[in-house]
Amino acid sequence: MSALLFHMVPGAPDPVAPFSHAVEADGWVFLTGQMPFTGTDNDSCYPESIEDQTHQVMANLAAVLRGCRLGLENVVAVRIYLRHFDDDYARMNAVYASYFDPGRLPARTCIGVTALALGARIEIDFIARRP
Repeated sequence: MSALLFHMVPGAPDPVAPFSHAVEADGWVFLTGQMPFTGTDNDSCYPESIEDQTHQVMANLAAVLRGCRLGLENVVAVRIYLRHFDDDYARMNAVYASYFDPGRLPARTCIGVTALALGARIEIDFIARRP
């Protein structure tokens, strides 16, 4: 087993708790869930709509992937957490689907939750694999 790598990516949002942006083990890269911060400070504002929050979370995850020298094509599994599941699920899916090739969709779980950190409507995490 190779050594674990703990990634903190310049330009990605600051963590809201004690965690790394990503942890790598044997070519697997586990990205911590991202919130829809519009800046790198973890007190920057969130966009209002679920569509805009989904785009922002995906942009923040893409920044972490780039910092690990990976891209969306390396994502193999996704977990999505929605605070307003019934209201936001379909609209979030419309945005989410635009980020992946329809023939190469990652495995995915989507969960409704009662709350997310700092009042976000959505949080997404990724598992990626090095080629």
